[in-house]
Amino acid sequence: MAALQILLLLLLLSSPLAKGNSEGDALYAFRTSVTDPKNVLQSWDPTLVDPCTWFHVTCNGENEVTRLDLGNAKLSGKLVPELGRLEHLQYLELYSNNLTGCIPGEIGRLKKLISLDLYNNDLTGKIPSSLANLSSLKFLRLNRNRLTGRIPRELTQLQNLKIFDVSTNDLCGTIPSSGAFSNFSEESFMNNTRLEGPELIGFVRYGGGGGCA
Repeated sequence: MAALQILLLLLLLSSPLAKGNSEGDALYAFRTSVTDPKNVLQSWDPTLVDPCTWFHVTCNGENEVTRLDLGNAKLSGKLVPELGRLEHLQYLELYSNNLTGCIPGEIGRLKKLISLDLYNNDLTGKIPSSLANLSSLKFLRLNRNRLTGRIPRELTQLQNLKIFDVSTNDLCGTIPSSGAFSNFSEESFMNNTRLEGPELIGFVRYGGGGGCA
């Protein structure tokens, strides 16, 4: 009987329902961390097995969450590390809200992510170097926040990156110039008064930008 119970438990854990619960738990952790004055997350009911029925959530044919579309939703609060559990997520669209705090390093676990749009918020802290693990990433827009520190050199490993925008932050140090960064224009880095680099003021030695923590 014990062996049968273990087998049933293993089958349950590997089922789409269990997967839905895991992703639903991650999304609900985000819901509880933000204030939602427009009630755009009203349908996010934690008692439902499948988060694919929630508004602003898109799933594939396997009931795996692939998109989170919450741009211009008037949300305030913080991102949560649980978002890193959405392992099939391809689009994380949280632009033009009032989000604060740091970008969780756990977002670097989203290996299938194509687009990460966190622009026009009030995010602070450093750009996580773990974002370099997002090998499928094509669009990374972090502009119009209050991010500080250097642009992680690890991001030059993102071979598929087509759009990169960190303008209007408080970044410092030098701009990477290798990999995809050789193609990004000056507009990608504008309005960072402590940021130096080839695209802005001519050649600057790597590691320049005194006083950059």
